[in-house]
Amino acid sequence: MATILAKAAEGTDTSTHSARIEHVSKSFANPAGQQLVLDDISLDVAPGEFVTLLGASGCGKSTLLNLVAGLDRPSAGTITTDGRPALMFQEHALFPWLTAGKNIELALKLRGVPKSERRERAEELLGLVRLKGAHGKRVHELSGGMRQRVAMARALAQESRLLLMDEPFAALDAITRDVLHDELTRIWRTANADGSAAGRLSVLFVTHNVREAVRLAQRVVLLSSRPGRIARQWTVDIPHPRRIEDTAVAELSVEITEELRGEIRRHGQH
Repeated sequence: MATILAKAAEGTDTSTHSARIEHVSKSFANPAGQQLVLDDISLDVAPGEFVTLLGASGCGKSTLLNLVAGLDRPSAGTITTDGRPALMFQEHALFPWLTAGKNIELALKLRGVPKSERRERAEELLGLVRLKGAHGKRVHELSGGMRQRVAMARALAQESRLLLMDEPFAALDAITRDVLHDELTRIWRTANADGSAAGRLSVLFVTHNVREAVRLAQRVVLLSSRPGRIARQWTVDIPHPRRIEDTAVAELSVEITEELRGEIRRHGQH
């Protein structure tokens, strides 16, 4: 039976995971019948953990993220999250008729924050992503990197314990992407600085960039090509701060890239 729960069912212990994916499969109809995209995926994300999902294009990474977000339902299996996740896409998806601050305030409004508190909270979030003073700027006045910062602030405004990120920096130039890697890592580490499980921020981050995956994550999960299955996982114990050009990052990236190439070759032989 396929199930998605925005919060854990009664009697389920959520203290050990922000997301629990249990034997999840997903099929889509096509003219030839049913196409199996994900096959028997089981994965836990612990409170405060940063996990990257890596794989070749079309392996089902974004499909899995959409299932965790509740935007679609699995064909089989169960997904449980500790509260409703926040989602950030490759495209910023900001409303162009609203200012940067008003985009964030809309998320606060939907969460039930009183009108009298929204402006101050939006200003705080803009400061957190280093856009202090940008509350009144329109979307067209912002660079691509600034727009993604606002999108990140809007996602954080939801105060979710699980942040889902679908290749959020893929469309940015290398320098801007590098800066936003630093910002995301800083925000995630700050959110988890007290060491307690309650309220910790977990991140499930989809990418096809191996070095990005290694630079950001505590754990890298490689999906095989279609149907997507968990092919291998790596624990990344490289200390922060990390740079994308660090020797340790490069060495682990080479190892993971070889595994990814093997998955692509195996898929090409079918």
